[in-house]
Amino acid sequence: VQLQASGGGLVQRGGSLRLSCAASGRTFSGYSVAWFRQALGKERDLVATSTSIGVSLYHVNSVKGRFTISRDNAKNTVYLQMNSLKPEDTAVYYCAARDFTSSSWTSWGQGTQVTVSS
Repeated sequence: VQLQASGGGLVQRGGSLRLSCAASGRTFSGYSVAWFRQALGKERDLVATSTSIGVSLYHVNSVKGRFTISRDNAKNTVYLQMNSLKPEDTAVYYCAARDFTSSSWTSWGQGTQVTVSS
């Protein structure tokens, strides 16, 4: 499956953005999809996962209650709604996918830059 991430941009502290990850090539209803982020000079961190059975998981404590991952299987799209953004959320955000047979993330989007100004 091929992934295309979009929706990044420049926003002020406290603002909101919605990232989209559109899949093509095959339906991804059977895939888990995740959002990662990588700040400049830091490692890539797993932020949130939407499993193939629709369970949402958040892996960074600082985003809990502010970020929401959701999916629309009919549109082959996963979203990351980000509210109350903080400067420390500034990063390149990537989406990734894996099917139920894989233990690693096998498909990656190209990344979208999110910049939060103070």
